[in-house]
Amino acid sequence: MTRVPYPITGYGVCAGLGRDTDTVVAALHRGERGLRQVPFEVPFEAVTGTLPGPLPPLPPELAHRESRTSRLAALGYASIHEPVSRAIHRWGAHRVGVVLGTSTGGIDRTEWAHFEWFGAGASEPPVLPAEYRYFDQHPFHAFADVVAALSGATGPRYVVSTACSSSAKVFASARRLLDLGLADAVLVGGVDGLCNTTVRGFHSLGVMASEPCRPFGADRPGMNVGEAAAYLLLERRPDAGERPRAWLRGVGETSDAFHMSSPDPEGDGARRAMEAALAEAGIPAAEVGYVNAHGTGTKYNDAAESKAIERLFGQEVHVVSTKAYTGHTLGACGALEAIFSIVALEQGWIPAGVGSHPLDEEVRLNIPERVVERPVRFALSNAFAFGGNNASLLFERGDR
Repeated sequence: MTRVPYPITGYGVCAGLGRDTDTVVAALHRGERGLRQVPFEVPFEAVTGTLPGPLPPLPPELAHRESRTSRLAALGYASIHEPVSRAIHRWGAHRVGVVLGTSTGGIDRTEWAHFEWFGAGASEPPVLPAEYRYFDQHPFHAFADVVAALSGATGPRYVVSTACSSSAKVFASARRLLDLGLADAVLVGGVDGLCNTTVRGFHSLGVMASEPCRPFGADRPGMNVGEAAAYLLLERRPDAGERPRAWLRGVGETSDAFHMSSPDPEGDGARRAMEAALAEAGIPAAEVGYVNAHGTGTKYNDAAESKAIERLFGQEVHVVSTKAYTGHTLGACGALEAIFSIVALEQGWIPAGVGSHPLDEEVRLNIPERVVERPVRFALSNAFAFGGNNASLLFERGDR
């Protein structure tokens, strides 16, 4: 059964490529990488998608929400504030919802509190810094409350955390709010900041690279963890006479539960998620002109996803993993890469598959070495997570 399409009327982002949307998109088009050294001390070599420059402090009235994630959330929101304000004026603040994804929330702030206690001699019982407020800074709702306060939206608000598919699954959540008449516009997105837990955690799994990642490439060294805040605005219908940035045409979700941290080697769950997104739009795979792959740069993820894409789309469709530009932004990657997919639809170009060549001999996909200037009508964006928690998003160009 095909689903009612909803318009995407705005988007905004900050990431390793830049501090605002225009800078990020321009760097993507130039083929630049936003990968740098880890912004804190770790006992190993690593490259991360760190935001350039210091993060601005929160407004004084939100200072009690202090964390790297909240600061990222506020900086990224600045790029979408104008369309959200228009939506609030149009629909009313109580009819605008906020549904965001993350994998870490404000855990970096709790790490800071631990290091402050440990650095003071690890007193017993622990004496936490006076500036540390767990319930205002650590939980998932903390950064979402920052976004709600900055936007003025008072509709339904919650956070989805399904690891690296978090901010792709928020599209399905937002669509349900619209379908049920509980909201007329929903701000969706994802925010994750770099922290010791993720950088050291992925290193302990043996998948962190000490050099820039090479998704789908031969002898790829592994992944780079990144950080980002990415937002998109879905509305019930576009304003009269206005063309939306894109249309959300399909969301495919599967949960294959093959392994806690490894994908199904045949990519069956990934393939079924992509098929479900296509089915909701009622279009064949041949209509898709660009697939933004999850493509983490790790051996097993890339192998499984490439099999799934080839099985469904063949070897003609252009496929790129933009994690080569930003690193793997974890709970933010679904929304971030949805924006990159929409940019391809709006501006008529597909980014270069930076670092992917020479390809792994088992990867039989059409990954361009340079930017491809061509019109694209449909783009599919994948976000696959631990535990086989998969989501695929299908977008159509705004002039449908």
